[in-house]
Amino acid sequence: MGGIILTLALLVVTAVYSPILALRTITVDGTSRIDPTEVIAAANDQLGTPLALIDYDKMTLALSAFPLIRSYVTEIVPPDTLLIHISERQPVGSITSTAGFDVVDPAGIVVQQSAERLPGVPLITLAGADTSSPAFAAVVEVLLALPPELLAQVDSINASTKDNVSFVLTGVGQAVHWGSADQSDKKAALLAGLIRVTDPAAPGTFDVSAPGNGVFRPS
Repeated sequence: MGGIILTLALLVVTAVYSPILALRTITVDGTSRIDPTEVIAAANDQLGTPLALIDYDKMTLALSAFPLIRSYVTEIVPPDTLLIHISERQPVGSITSTAGFDVVDPAGIVVQQSAERLPGVPLITLAGADTSSPAFAAVVEVLLALPPELLAQVDSINASTKDNVSFVLTGVGQAVHWGSADQSDKKAALLAGLIRVTDPAAPGTFDVSAPGNGVFRPS
């Protein structure tokens, strides 16, 4: 009995580490801004390696060269394929730069540079602060709290501290005084309600800094 078990174990080990089950193909999904062929090229030194001996630490080091990769997961597809599922960094807004505009993700990582402002991407102004500041963190928290239909209406957003976020809506340029990022979910619901009962052509300011007492002040 022991001999049979040992034989089976040897067969399994031989099969797993055999070149027959070596990596032959690498495929990538989940990319839109990253060229998948570049990801494959960065990992193709693993080709020919038995699946059980793939060096994932080395692969992690290679993929760290792609700043747009937020995270990734690998999947072995027998008999010889490695599938890399990539999650890209998603833009939250743009910041003016010497190159024009830096499109950044919630962590402040630049995901794209553009000479022109990209449509549909809120312009972030931080009064001299940078993406490591509490002001930027507050802006991001507010933007992420907005439902998609409301976020799509944000033209620009600014903060000089974490407690004085404000933004401007598309259209006639109605302003929103938000205050701090605290209770942003409640403020978003309040703002949506105020917008529904306010003439979109009326200039003025929505004040939702006190989430229990929102108001629209015509200008």
